[in-house]
Amino acid sequence: MTTCCQSPQEERISGATQINRNGRERVYKILERNQFAVPHVDIERALYFTRSMQESEGELLTLRWAKALKHVAENMNVYITPDQLLAGRVGKLGRYGILYPEIDGDFYIEVMKDLPNRTKSPFLISDSDMKILVEEIAPYWEGKTYHEHLNQVLPAELRNVTYHDERGLKSKFVVSETSSYRSALQWVPDYEKVLKRGLVDMQNEAKTRLAALDTTNSRDMWDKKPFLEAMILVCDAVMIWARRHVELARDLAAGETDPRRKAELLQIAETCEHVPAYPARSFREAMQCQWFVQMFSRIEQKASAIISNGRMDQYLFPYYEADIRNGVITREEARELLECMWVDMAQFIDLYINPTGNEFQEGYAHWEAVTIGGQTPDGEDATNDLSYLFLESKRDFPLNYPDLAARIHSRSPERFLHEVALTVKDGSGFPKLINDEEVVPLYAIKGAPMSEALDYAVSGCTEARMPNRDTYTSGCVYINFASALEMLMHEGRMPHYGDEVIGLETGDPCAMQTWEEFYEAYKAQHLNLLRKAFQQQYVVDRLRPMHFAAPFSSLMHNLCMENMQDLHEYKIEGGVDYSYFEFLGYGTVVDSLAAIKKLVFEDKKLSMAEVVAALKANFEGYLPVREMLKGAPCYGNNDPYADSIAKDIDRFTQLEARRCSEERGIHVDVRYVPITSHVPFGKVVSATPNGRLAWTALSDGSSASHGADRNGPTAVMLSNYHTKNYGLTNRASRLLNIKLSPKCVAGDVGTRKVMDMIRTWCDLKLWHLQFNIVNRETLLAAQKDPDSYRSLLVRIAGYSAYFCDLSRDLQNDIIERTEHGDM
Repeated sequence: MTTCCQSPQEERISGATQINRNGRERVYKILERNQFAVPHVDIERALYFTRSMQESEGELLTLRWAKALKHVAENMNVYITPDQLLAGRVGKLGRYGILYPEIDGDFYIEVMKDLPNRTKSPFLISDSDMKILVEEIAPYWEGKTYHEHLNQVLPAELRNVTYHDERGLKSKFVVSETSSYRSALQWVPDYEKVLKRGLVDMQNEAKTRLAALDTTNSRDMWDKKPFLEAMILVCDAVMIWARRHVELARDLAAGETDPRRKAELLQIAETCEHVPAYPARSFREAMQCQWFVQMFSRIEQKASAIISNGRMDQYLFPYYEADIRNGVITREEARELLECMWVDMAQFIDLYINPTGNEFQEGYAHWEAVTIGGQTPDGEDATNDLSYLFLESKRDFPLNYPDLAARIHSRSPERFLHEVALTVKDGSGFPKLINDEEVVPLYAIKGAPMSEALDYAVSGCTEARMPNRDTYTSGCVYINFASALEMLMHEGRMPHYGDEVIGLETGDPCAMQTWEEFYEAYKAQHLNLLRKAFQQQYVVDRLRPMHFAAPFSSLMHNLCMENMQDLHEYKIEGGVDYSYFEFLGYGTVVDSLAAIKKLVFEDKKLSMAEVVAALKANFEGYLPVREMLKGAPCYGNNDPYADSIAKDIDRFTQLEARRCSEERGIHVDVRYVPITSHVPFGKVVSATPNGRLAWTALSDGSSASHGADRNGPTAVMLSNYHTKNYGLTNRASRLLNIKLSPKCVAGDVGTRKVMDMIRTWCDLKLWHLQFNIVNRETLLAAQKDPDSYRSLLVRIAGYSAYFCDLSRDLQNDIIERTEHGDM
């Protein structure tokens, strides 16, 4: 396959250019051992966690959790990957995933046997490990898991829109809870705290607080005492785990015949002897300490696929700068340490046992965001030499980890934008961009201290976190608003589910005489689903503290320590509870409503009966009707006709979210971030009035519907701008995917185009922007010959994945996104 112009990534894959491995021999050696191997399940975390929980029944949960983490730290195997300069991983060598039976252990017996054979993200598991799972781990958790509890207590009217089976294994993909396949939302630990203080000092703080408790005060003795005991225990757990790596490194060094590797292992031992127990003194120690914190956070809980890396160019910079200045390390050696982290990070694969969770995040997805750029807590530009080193590493070492995220603001340096644009042009989807001009003032308006709003870190797909201010951790609801439209067209029913009444019976759409009547019926369906989402989330918030604790994360959170409360408790004084519900199918809904308004009620070119008949037939025999519907005004073209409908939908959704938020006492925002869920959610929705065929993907995030954006990428951004309600604050991220042809960004002129586009996006105060820069022909060729395109990376939602790891449906979704050939 050849095209007239290729991205650098395409040139590498086609062999037109060669990968320069000079200086990267080590990391390529590690990477190539297992880059595309099917991952294995490692059961050790689950086994030792379970055994400890068996022994501590009856005690308070936070203390039980800390004891379990200590038991895991004392007993699970420790590893140092061959050739690695950093010690530590939480599973066996190679690609691996670990288990959290406290969430969904009730699934194991029936689901585990299918892991090796499932079509999306398969995992291997040994017969001996399967035996332990079935005979020891799963039986203990039967009747105790969070998922079972939630499934049991949801009222019938909520289960009706949530699950499609009695066990709650299968989502209905209408109002989908996400809390039963993760114990928390994505999270960013305060790495800097551990780097500067060390765990011994943090443990001493807990001991001092414990000694100061009033032994006659019931709350001190019942709540605060076990919390502080858990903090002390979890510090011991991490330090024990680190010391075991010291012993391993020395044992490996004793048997090592290569003098260079022996010296590296002894240096690893010396480093792990000091951190994380004591403050880091060098860049190398800071990297090892961060890695231990990141890895142990994975042992503690399943935090929505990822533990983010936070603002690495900020908290690591003092160590980097001092070591460079003093000749302790070179820039190339610092880069090698970073890339050693990336290749072992890539070996951890987030494992979803729950079939629905696996549908939501295809491609072995986990995205440990590294945030670069942005502003300091004082409002100054934060870009430094490490920011540029991260960008260079991403261009020169093509790997999908870490998930690089660049914060952009109105004063971002020209050089930084230039380096970002060059990295974007590489074509692997990095970095994603987050806009300070939207995030910072919005967080401040919602109640965050300005200095902390300025210091936010990117987390998850497009989220932002303030590590010592955010306190909300419950997985939130995904709402299929395209199903609300379908229920309107089918009198409360969805053809996929037969004659079952799921929504409101708003009447026969063919009997509706005016657009206003039709639109009000849509609003009723839409708000009905939104209200059910709030009811569902209330149950989730109340149940989770009964099942989950996070002593390690609490130790690193200032407010948790001040209040002596676990992070997963319902409310923490001084914290900000920012949660969000996902809006699925925005473009699909808007385009469908615009087509009905224009063609049926205004121009009267179609009757409602013709539209309904065409939808029921999936447009078979109705091709002219479909073409008319597709030709109606569409969101994504800077067209006021469609955009005014989109803005109104966003407005009344936010207003209802504000009302319900005030009722709950937790701020809930409207967000447009599907990850990959727009594909499975589309599989339950029949044909829609925008010409979309039945069971195909819905529109993606705040992007336009497939092929609907006909006026170029600037028009897509302007539609996003014109459909936002800037006067309302119950809003969060809008994920915006833009696909460009490599030809339109070629050369210096193309680089300037990308920079100008980023500046425009920043000025419009849109939250998020990311690019796919790849030829359609390349994607089609990769579908036909995946072995030749195994390393092809594409941008999906807030992460990049290997195209050939994706299902055919998701591949088609990416192929069908509009490829803009001009800017």
